[in-house]
Amino acid sequence: MTSEGPAADAARAAFRAHLEAKGHVVDNARAAVADLETAFAAGTLQRTPALDRMLGDLAPALDADGDAGARLGGKSAEAARFILRAISRALDEA
Repeated sequence: MTSEGPAADAARAAFRAHLEAKGHVVDNARAAVADLETAFAAGTLQRTPALDRMLGDLAPALDADGDAGARLGGKSAEAARFILRAISRALDEA
């Protein structure tokens, strides 16, 4: 069952705003995922198996080891961008 109502619409819009935000894609992805996890915890959006798989796929790109404060790029950024778009499409079913 799809989550409905103003809070669910706002959570989807907030996630999608992170996709369009200026800044580094990996930083934006971390913020988008944090907002999404908050929406799941609050019951605003429903966690689906597809979203769980995509978030699991995204985690390595966001958690890649590197120097503290270093910006991740290349494959991590491209993977994050690709998976975030898929999550955005799947949110209509969440």
